[in-house]
Amino acid sequence: MKNDWLNTLFPSNAERTLPWPLLGDTVTLWRPKGLHELRLLAQSGWKAWPPRLPDQPIFYPVLNRPYAEEIARDWNSKRNNPPIGFVTEFEVRADVATCYKIQVVGAQDRHQELWVPAEELARFNAAIVGPIRVVAHFSGESYVGAIDPETHLPEDFR
Repeated sequence: MKNDWLNTLFPSNAERTLPWPLLGDTVTLWRPKGLHELRLLAQSGWKAWPPRLPDQPIFYPVLNRPYAEEIARDWNSKRNNPPIGFVTEFEVRADVATCYKIQVVGAQDRHQELWVPAEELARFNAAIVGPIRVVAHFSGESYVGAIDPETHLPEDFR
């Protein structure tokens, strides 16, 4: 059939939200991003996500690293200018994270996000525990900068 791939990603019987499992005090989340947002994140001291732009009504961290890597590799490193994607990892207090339903946006066991309304981002940021860490990077073919293999940051990063 012409759209079999669509049925694979979005089967008719798939749930679009999932209940939270039992958690500890914090939840580990990931966020793929480009260089511009990474610079804004660094300006916060690695403590808070920058405000959303007017055409960005939600902030969407993801619930697993493979999905964050997929976005950074397949989207950010190919469509951003410069063509590079980063994966960040951070902890959020569970009492705040669980205020948002787990949204399934593709394969039910992999493509899971939280949809935090832009107007609630300050509250969400206040619930971040510890620093936001860069854990991976994906360079596009035409990326010309050098990346530090330990920090995953561009060598000229400021």
